[in-house]
Amino acid sequence: MALDAKVVIAKRVAQELHDGNVVNLGIGLPTLVANYIPEDVDVTFQSENGFLGLGPSPEPDKVDMELVNAGGQPVTIVSGGCFFDSCTSFGIIRGGHVDATVLGALQVDEKGNLANWKIPGKMVPGMGGAMDLVVGAKQVIVAMQHTQKGAHKILAECTLPLTAKEQVNLIITELAVIEVTKEGLVLRELGPEATVEEVIEATGATLIIPEDIKRFGIE
Repeated sequence: MALDAKVVIAKRVAQELHDGNVVNLGIGLPTLVANYIPEDVDVTFQSENGFLGLGPSPEPDKVDMELVNAGGQPVTIVSGGCFFDSCTSFGIIRGGHVDATVLGALQVDEKGNLANWKIPGKMVPGMGGAMDLVVGAKQVIVAMQHTQKGAHKILAECTLPLTAKEQVNLIITELAVIEVTKEGLVLRELGPEATVEEVIEATGATLIIPEDIKRFGIE
């Protein structure tokens, strides 16, 4: 059976989160990460529309449309979770109280620049909280599929309007874990079924290839 790329990515991102972390999950693929946190790891998920304590996605018969994340998707709240206004929410973000933010991306480049909000000529609702999150969070993790219909998303230089400059720390795809460093993009891990050659071909930027590349597991 072929692996589900989004599940592979979400499970690997979950391995980056640690006990006691406050973590913001962007809309789309990143929201899946909450489903794969180990039971012995206590992570508090924050949503910029005013929640601390987001839980896993609700069962179909437990959906409450009064309880949604910043993308309008139904969520659950864990015991002890709380609600507040946008001013408080962005005070948490801008105040440096978010340990990690996990976002999708249209493009990321070798300098850690991020483009994830606008394609010229297409209507978008706005940048949302991403601009604040990538500057305010202590770690910025991009969680995305490696290519878009075969087109490179990891580039030498972004061509789309930027969300932020030089803020991305880690890129996690179904093919690889790539660290953004001052020297460039370092291939740290291979996906469950990926090869080094496949990752190089799917990446529109030069990769630094260490001798000790690991392969990540997603049990």
